[in-house]
Amino acid sequence: DEKSLPFLLPLQLPAPHHRPPVAAMASASDTDTPNPIVLGCGAASVDYLATVASFPNPDDKIRSLSLKVQGGGNTGNALTAAARLGLRPRIISKPTTQGRNVLKELQDDGIDTSFMLVAEDGKTPFTYIIVDNQTKTRTCIHTPGYPPMSPEELTKENLSAALDGADIVYFDVRLHDTALVVAQEASQRKIPILIAAEKKREGLAELLNFASYVVCSAKFPQAWTGASSIPVALVSMLSRLPLIKFVIVTLGEKGCLMLERSMIDAFEAEEIDVEALLDSLEKKVEQSSHTPNCITSKANLRISADGVGSISGRLLLGAAEVIPPDELIDTTGAGDAFIGAVLYGLCTSMPPERMLPFAAQVAGCGCRGLGARSSLPCRTDPRLADY
Repeated sequence: DEKSLPFLLPLQLPAPHHRPPVAAMASASDTDTPNPIVLGCGAASVDYLATVASFPNPDDKIRSLSLKVQGGGNTGNALTAAARLGLRPRIISKPTTQGRNVLKELQDDGIDTSFMLVAEDGKTPFTYIIVDNQTKTRTCIHTPGYPPMSPEELTKENLSAALDGADIVYFDVRLHDTALVVAQEASQRKIPILIAAEKKREGLAELLNFASYVVCSAKFPQAWTGASSIPVALVSMLSRLPLIKFVIVTLGEKGCLMLERSMIDAFEAEEIDVEALLDSLEKKVEQSSHTPNCITSKANLRISADGVGSISGRLLLGAAEVIPPDELIDTTGAGDAFIGAVLYGLCTSMPPERMLPFAAQVAGCGCRGLGARSSLPCRTDPRLADY
């Protein structure tokens, strides 16, 4: 019974507030300029995290080694990462009057929850996460919330207020009908949009037409384009979606790959095959390095893929942090942490060759604790000092 769980007790909707996170207040006071605002629209849920010695076989009965209940959801996690780095996040989502800590945890990190709609009836979305200590993997079983947020529930006044002053808007492609309304208004205001493309979801195709930046899971690019390989799929995505400035695909412990569009069309340059270009970058990777780094091609190349076409841009290969086995606890939310850091990098004008290692370092920090948020670093963390 969900009502018997302490994390899901009825709540009193808190009064709207706009308190920036501690990290943001500290940096803002040094510069006398407000920190950038990111608006996120999507999932804010509950995670039940159980660690086990090894993943059970069918019909087994095992005991957990530890249990943690905390806030989750792609948007909630990414905005938490962004808040701890110093951005001022706002969130549009729809929990229920169960799950009081969904809002409280976000508020404690300085996230503006005044644009969230709290349903009196229904269910807050939640996820059971089994963390395998032996293989260092996590298995997620998600139960969607009900009822979903409809566009009619987001008033024009709240939408306008949520977007006022926003430097970037982020979507995880949940609440897709509402997200489309937000994206259309953000596009009219010329606010950049970042979309997390974890897998093919309802409404994703429409949202991608408004995207300025896309961060994908390893499986998404080929699943969406039908391309023969990830690099070919990235060329296909930039060819199909002319507004996108870059697309990043995260590859877990293998790092990430980024294809960035050039501002100037290199139509006169000699074409280079994207797979051959990636092969040349992989040969330059320092196998002995355990810290995140980035290898980049020359700028303004004409990058082609058989059967797809070509784009003007450059390819960047990012290496992940090599985390010692005794420090690696849980990879839950690593992609969300990466996205939170990319949001920060975009808002602070980090060049991509610095942003990718920075985001990898933030994600690596997050893997050192149980759950998506436990070990997310603040901007003042010594491990981020070099960025």
